Amino acid sequence: MKVLILDTAEAAISRAAGIIAQTITQKPRAVLGLATGGTMLPLYARLCQLHAEGLRFAGVTSFNLDEYVGLGADHPCSYHRYMRAALFDHIDIDRARAHLPKGDARDVHCEAIRYEGRIAEAGGIDLQLLGLGSNGHIGFNEPTSSLGSRTRVKTLTESTRQANRIYFEREADVPRFAITMGVATILEARACLLLATGPAKAQAVAAMVEGALSAICPASALQQHPATTVVLDRAAARDLRLGAYYEHVHPEGQDRVLA
Repeated sequence: MKVLILDTAEAAISRAAGIIAQTITQKPRAVLGLATGGTMLPLYARLCQLHAEGLRFAGVTSFNLDEYVGLGADHPCSYHRYMRAALFDHIDIDRARAHLPKGDARDVHCEAIRYEGRIAEAGGIDLQLLGLGSNGHIGFNEPTSSLGSRTRVKTLTESTRQANRIYFEREADVPRFAITMGVATILEARACLLLATGPAKAQAVAAMVEGALSAICPASALQQHPATTVVLDRAAARDLRLGAYYEHVHPEGQDRVLA
């Protein structure tokens, strides 16, 4: 696991955007796994800026991690709407290759299986972007999720529902279920990129990077992935016991050049 610590949230976001841009530049037909949430909004804004400066998404295929059960693509709180507003409406991606689970499918369990199959048909994910829940979840894989899980329907914890309450008019409107890529699905990506900023994520970051491999912190499964990069600001990195070592290995969040 490569841990990159930047001075500010803005620097961390820029570093993460650069990794995504490099992936697309090196492989214009890359398959990206995308995430949602507040952490991703400034990252997508930065990618839109890079697009305006010449970065092209025309050959990219994308798969989002999750969608709320019961919300159609045009629901104002759906992740379909989030992605259009935050990214897709501002770049040249082919909408036919920008995939999200259908939260209003007649049979959401069948939809989860179909979605898993579409990822496989696309040849798998080249770079999976991840956020980190304060309880250690990735996607909507809540604590105690199987580390061997596949795309499926998950019941959301109350802490996750409360974290997402701000996006809904009433607490009763916050969905209780979501279709999400499983932990094993995420780990099959050829590379993973996790972005976490702010002090509220510090405890989860420490558990993910330095804690035991355990279903109680699903993000800790990334310890087993051979190509995971974790991009943090100092606030999110503050509980890391080996923070000084990570900065020695990757000063200012950059790779050292062997000499």
